[in-house]
Amino acid sequence: MSEISPAEALSEPRLITETGLDRRIAEIIEPVLTDMGYKLVRVRMMNQNGLTMQIMAERADGTMTVEDCEKVSMAVSPVLDVEDPVDKAYHLEVSSPGIDRPMVRKSDFERWNGHLLKCETSVLLDGRKRFRGKIVEVSGDAFTLERDQVGYGEELRVSVPFTALAEAKLILTDDLIRDALRADKLAKAEAANQNDTQDGEDDQ
Repeated sequence: MSEISPAEALSEPRLITETGLDRRIAEIIEPVLTDMGYKLVRVRMMNQNGLTMQIMAERADGTMTVEDCEKVSMAVSPVLDVEDPVDKAYHLEVSSPGIDRPMVRKSDFERWNGHLLKCETSVLLDGRKRFRGKIVEVSGDAFTLERDQVGYGEELRVSVPFTALAEAKLILTDDLIRDALRADKLAKAEAANQNDTQDGEDDQ
């Protein structure tokens, strides 16, 4: 995968977006997150603890710490209080996407190429809407899955246009955990190096 800059990562549009109230909330908070250097992954209102607003976010490099979640929560709370999109009391929950994450941008598919995925499409592809398999190729307008369960007469590989995607999520495997931990470690090491460089420049 070709590396993209943090600015490009933050401006990359999501392929899968919310509807209804969730969309309204996303429209309110996404500019706040982008200004802070975070990407919105998903917003979902859930009937949990009464009513819970779940916001999934991550840094441009894909990492997200507990401190990051607290910063996002403190930044979006006053904006949501002013805009007041929800007419009932709710609990705000900010989290990272997790290892078995929702896939919402093209770069997510490029980054996790080679890993198992389950997805749903908005239109029938090869006679069905639900697929599960390994991402084997990502192009400009589609990704290819090599299915791990194939029925009689079905093709092993299926190409899913990004425009047809309704939902997609990584499947937790040992390989995914290993690669996710490795990517997280690399991102943190790079961030530490950048901070050291910045500190050195400030000292001069």
